[in-house]
Amino acid sequence: MLRGIRKASSNWLGKTVMTVVMGVLIVSFGVWGIGDIFRGFGQSTVATVGRTEISLNEFRQLYTDRLQQIGRQFGRPLTMDQARAFGLDRQVLQQTIAEAALDEETRRLGLGQSDEDIRRAILNDPNFKGLGGTFDAQRFQAVIRQFGYTEQRYVAEQRRVLLRRQLVSSLSAGLEPPKSMIEVFTRFQNEQRSIEYMKLGPAQAGTIDPPSPETLATYFEDHKAQFRAPEYRKIAFAVITPEELGKWAEVSDEDAKKLFEQTKDKLGTPEKRQVQQMVFPNVEEAQAARNRVTSGSSFDDLVKERGLKSADVDLGLVPKSAILDPAVADAAFSLASGEVSQPVQGRFGVALVRVDKIEPGAEANYTNLAPELKKQIATERARNQVATLRDKMEDERGGGASVVEAAQKLGLTPVTIDAVDRSGRLPNGQTASNIPPGLDVVSQAFSSDVGVDNDSISFRGGYVWYEVLGITPSRERNIDEVRDQVETRWRDDQIASRLRAKATEIVQKIEQGGKLPDEAGGIGVKVEAATGFKRDGAPAGVPSSTVAAAFRTAKDGVGQSSADGNEWIIFRVTDVIDPPVDFASDAIKRLKEQLDRSLTDEQIAEYVAKLEKDIGTTINQAAFAQATGANQ
Repeated sequence: MLRGIRKASSNWLGKTVMTVVMGVLIVSFGVWGIGDIFRGFGQSTVATVGRTEISLNEFRQLYTDRLQQIGRQFGRPLTMDQARAFGLDRQVLQQTIAEAALDEETRRLGLGQSDEDIRRAILNDPNFKGLGGTFDAQRFQAVIRQFGYTEQRYVAEQRRVLLRRQLVSSLSAGLEPPKSMIEVFTRFQNEQRSIEYMKLGPAQAGTIDPPSPETLATYFEDHKAQFRAPEYRKIAFAVITPEELGKWAEVSDEDAKKLFEQTKDKLGTPEKRQVQQMVFPNVEEAQAARNRVTSGSSFDDLVKERGLKSADVDLGLVPKSAILDPAVADAAFSLASGEVSQPVQGRFGVALVRVDKIEPGAEANYTNLAPELKKQIATERARNQVATLRDKMEDERGGGASVVEAAQKLGLTPVTIDAVDRSGRLPNGQTASNIPPGLDVVSQAFSSDVGVDNDSISFRGGYVWYEVLGITPSRERNIDEVRDQVETRWRDDQIASRLRAKATEIVQKIEQGGKLPDEAGGIGVKVEAATGFKRDGAPAGVPSSTVAAAFRTAKDGVGQSSADGNEWIIFRVTDVIDPPVDFASDAIKRLKEQLDRSLTDEQIAEYVAKLEKDIGTTINQAAFAQATGANQ
């Protein structure tokens, strides 16, 4: 139970919400610019920001949860060593320091947030909505309890999040990317190139005789590390998540049909209509315009007379829910095709509404949806069981039971893997299929040891317990164990070496006046072409390495690239197109939005860095290394 209490002290949920609000900071703070001051620290403090102390336990939990999030996003675990290599340890620390600095500044400025704003933010949070799409108080309590929150603590955390948002949102006002910046970025993105190319494959490498035993033995000795048997670990784990528990729950048709009736409008395909809306300053002008339509004028004529474009009045082919003005929506979905409404008093003025095309909707079918509806209900009900089972599991573990024993006693199904390496592969080279996607239990196991009582892992709204049952150390294999692999690797290296030499020879001939088609014909390969591709393009048959090489080569220049060891490509750039910049295009508008966000990121980064300097920020490097595993 003590381990469960310790886990419940985590404040990951609030930090996760803040990651959405302040996620730009994780990217922006790539430069480490805070001086290290070693005075006035206790071993339990990682950093101080003004009057705020970031404790060792708090940061360790934040850091571990962040690595688990990334592992789930990429579908593979991330080890502590990998995280440090990517700089994630310092990014997470910088984000935590930035949040503390913003909290200090909001207090200094006396910023406040009304209780109604906090209430509205929580009610609108999709994490707390039930099956009917509305706020579910029981779900709210269950979710925050899973992450160690009382309602009062969670509300206080959300107040800090909204105050930070209020502070940083004022920084981006008036930011505008210069026209020259937009033009440079646009030309870089939209530049196009065309090439003619030829491919060299294993056939062009010539005949490769089998290696002699001596040659193979020498190659094996030179590359022995590549054939080394990895370390394997025997692990066991048990999963408690709402989805897992929901598999064993029974849901009646009555309950499923009740949910179906509540949500069938969202489950089916709604009716859509092609709607046009013309807004007038008053009822009189709108009525006069409609009288002209009934007298023979067309709606399109009125649009032109008023100096409007079709895009100004066309709402598109939309369902009723997509029309923001309820009065206009009601009018549009009461008309027959081709009809024009009476003047409608809407939110933005008096409107005439016309409907052109009507696309009928399709009602949801309960029979087809019943399995999924029952699964949703079962998963939702199981959320409330997670916390209870977690406490029981911790009690069993605290009493000395192994993960397998505790899981079996509670009616769960533990998983045991006899041997798995760091990459999650079995001795036969196959990926361990009984590990749920996104669960980083393997990397966690390789950071542990036999007999260690590990903390549980947060996973999909639940928990995973794991233990290491045995370790098979890495070892060198002898050549007889991997002879086929060694010979295959030797042959691939021979092919790659010959193709590289041949490609270099052909490029030199072309640069000295030869023609690519002539060189291709001489070795029996065809010439292909790829036209009008961009830097991020993927023309058929052309690997990304060749695309990148083509954009490093001038027009009429020749180059070469390797798709892999068994294929080499020789190309000539036949055309370079630098298209004009259309500042009114949708693409330029999207680019401008991206640059706006980038400038905002930089502005926030500079602002927070100044805050940290003015408020006073100190870091305990020893505690930081301990929290991130750097001193292990």
